[in-house]
Amino acid sequence: MNVNVKIVPEAVGIISADSKEAILTALAQQFAEVYGVNSDSVLESLEEREALGSTGFGRGVAIPHARVDTISMPVAVLFRLDAPVDFGAADGMPVDLVFGMLSPTNAGVGHLHALAAISRTVRDDAIRQAMSEAQTPEALYSMLTNVSDRDVA
Repeated sequence: MNVNVKIVPEAVGIISADSKEAILTALAQQFAEVYGVNSDSVLESLEEREALGSTGFGRGVAIPHARVDTISMPVAVLFRLDAPVDFGAADGMPVDLVFGMLSPTNAGVGHLHALAAISRTVRDDAIRQAMSEAQTPEALYSMLTNVSDRDVA
């Protein structure tokens, strides 16, 4: 993905989760492992944002996001869930793709641009469907790389 959202192969995975809380916890742990942030503070920030309203984007996608003061640029984690989970999305559809995103506290409009880049990527039905059917984290990451190369993100 372009628009200065960093995502590395280690930040992409296929996971099992049975609730929104389990997904947020897994995101916080992945952010901690991959980007060196504190998982407890990330989880708290994600939960605070989620309390304002679901980040269930619709069409099977959620984009939980938060701002934290321990990073210098937006970073992302992508999970494909092995089974859809209710995320409280406006369209009522359970999610099977979760893009977690953290931005620096002072990111301002850069945070919104990064969210927009992710939403543009998953609005493409063919890309979203392919991601939902990806069998490996490597295949998922490759799709993101190809999207960036085509300047879709």
